[in-house]
Amino acid sequence: MFQKRFWSCLVSMVLVLGMSATATPARADELDKHSVPKGQRVFSAGHSFHVFVPGILSDMAKSAGIKDHVFAGLSSIGGSRVVQHWNVPDGRNKAKAALMSGNVDVLTLSPIHLPDEGIETFVELALKHNHKVRVTVQAFWLPFDIYDTTFRQRPKSVDHNAPTIKALRERHAPYFKSMDEHVAELNKKHGNGRSVVVVPVGQAVLALREQIVAGKAPGLKQQSALFTDAIGHATAPLQVLNGYCHYAVIYQRSPVGLPTPALLKKTKAGADQLAALNRLLQELAWQAVTQHPLSGVPMATKKR
Repeated sequence: MFQKRFWSCLVSMVLVLGMSATATPARADELDKHSVPKGQRVFSAGHSFHVFVPGILSDMAKSAGIKDHVFAGLSSIGGSRVVQHWNVPDGRNKAKAALMSGNVDVLTLSPIHLPDEGIETFVELALKHNHKVRVTVQAFWLPFDIYDTTFRQRPKSVDHNAPTIKALRERHAPYFKSMDEHVAELNKKHGNGRSVVVVPVGQAVLALREQIVAGKAPGLKQQSALFTDAIGHATAPLQVLNGYCHYAVIYQRSPVGLPTPALLKKTKAGADQLAALNRLLQELAWQAVTQHPLSGVPMATKKR
C-alpha cells in the first residue's frame, strides 16, 4: 500500500512539474477544480460594440467555475471615445469612483480611433490606486467596414458580404497598427510594461468572416449574419466571440471547452451546429489572443 501511494504521489509530482515547465495556458476542457484561477474584479467602460461584454464575461467565468469573478460596474456611452467616460462629472463618474476605491483588478476600455487621451488618463488613475491593475484595450471591427478616423462617414448603404477578406484586412491594418503602437507606448511609459494589453477582437472577427466565406462556420451562411445593421452592431455570435476574446486575455487561458452560452442559443441553428459554432468561436478567439504580442497571454509573449 505504501509503495502504491508513493508511486502515485511521484507521478503526480512529475505531471505538475511538467505542466509548470511548459508554462502553456490551459484549455477550459483540460482544467480541473484545483486549477480554477482567482476571480477578477472587472469594470468596463465603452460603447455599443463593447457594453455587452461584462454580462457575457460573467457567464463565462461562472461556467468555468470561477466563483469569485466580480462585475465591478459599467460606464456606457453610445458611440463614445474613452475620454468621454473620463469627462463624466465626478459625482456621476462610476469608472473613476471604482478605480479610486482600489477594488478593480481589470479595467476594460473600447476606444474608437486615436488620438484618445482618455486611455492614458484612465491607465494613470488605475495604476495609482492598484499597481497590479490591468487595463485592456479592445481592438474592434471597423464600423461600416471602412477606416475613417473622423468617425463621421455614414454610407447610405453597406453590404457586409461584398468586401473580400483581403480587402477587409487591408482596411483594418492601419487601425490595428495605431492601437498596438499606442498600447506599446503606454506600457513603456507606465507601470511594469505589462499593465496595458490589447484584446484582439477585430482580428478574431476577420478570422470568423474568413471562415464564413469558406463555408466553414456552422449556422452562419453570410458575413452579414454577424451584424444587425450597416454600422456593424453585433449579433449573438459576434458578441460571444468578443466575450471569449476578453475571457482569454483576462484569465490568460483558452475558452475552448466552455459550454455554449445561453446568448448563442438565440442563433437559428440546430444543437449540433450550435456546439460546432461555439467551438469555432472559442478556437478563433484563442488563436487571435495567442498570436497577438500585446495580449499579455504568456504563450503570445513567447511568440514575439
